Amino acid sequence: MSNHMKSPPSQRQEMTGIERLSLRVSAMINHPVAQTQRWVTVHRLDTDGDAEWEAVIGLLAETPELELIFNDDESVTVRWERGSVEERDDFVVERRSEQQVGQAAPF
Repeated sequence: MSNHMKSPPSQRQEMTGIERLSLRVSAMINHPVAQTQRWVTVHRLDTDGDAEWEAVIGLLAETPELELIFNDDESVTVRWERGSVEERDDFVVERRSEQQVGQAAPF
């Protein structure tokens, strides 16, 4: 028998709470319906910690092209003007055809 060393099992890197929340908010903002209407309401989930929520909302608040409206139910509505975000070189906004915009959301 060969005496090969066994490699340690690959460890799956767990996403942090802030990474998970950032991805969720990013997906909501980049969704075709949100891009068409130029606003989206972000609801805080039970799994969103205080520090994570404050950090992500703080980053959004620091973005001059975005307007944040803090709602009574603790959700945050994010609004932007047509072209304001697309003009920035550090944002990636997917452009979709009319046909793609009419498709149902994948979730």
